[in-house]
Amino acid sequence: MNIHAECTNMIKQQLRTGNVLNASILDLYETVPREAFVPEELKHFAYSDMQIPLRHNQKMMTPLEEASVLQALNLSGHEVVLEVGTGTGFFTALLSRLCKQVISVDYYSDFTTLARKQLEAHDRNNVELITGDAGRGWLDKAPYDVMVFTGAIDALTETHRLQLLPGGKMFTIIGRPPVMLGQLHHLDHDGNWDAELVFETCIPSLIDKLKPNEFVF
Repeated sequence: MNIHAECTNMIKQQLRTGNVLNASILDLYETVPREAFVPEELKHFAYSDMQIPLRHNQKMMTPLEEASVLQALNLSGHEVVLEVGTGTGFFTALLSRLCKQVISVDYYSDFTTLARKQLEAHDRNNVELITGDAGRGWLDKAPYDVMVFTGAIDALTETHRLQLLPGGKMFTIIGRPPVMLGQLHHLDHDGNWDAELVFETCIPSLIDKLKPNEFVF
């Protein structure tokens, strides 16, 4: 089967059946070649319904998880977005086509380097890539219209909340294995927060070097 057919099948069988019906998001998967951002030896899994393993025990979200986050965010094109967990840069590329600017931070410099190459190759020039520990957000560039955490965190903290502008949205994956909650948080202009469940998942935690070490007995 050729890549184009695999992509078309993924859109029909995974995204549409998973209630991702926003045409602009479905079109992104025809525009940004996912296989170009997947590790070479796993390219044949680019459109599979799986979290593709990466180096450093990290994983890509599934296509349906990616598309569900984008649909929930409902970006209008004017937003400055913080993405924590660049990974291969594929989700970064999708975000960059839907917003004004993406500031994407990853703990691992090799991820940042490879993502930069791919994003430049695909003419994504509204992305700023940073290597650092952003498990608690990235205060240097705050505040943001939108924040997206692509790996799991233990809890949403006041530090996270303070970096979001009123009217903003934040996607987080919260919890511990085996079940984690992918949630969309919204901050209204009166300072009230609410959250809705987007999906349940299980994905590696973000690096947070400030977190106290846990003792395992």
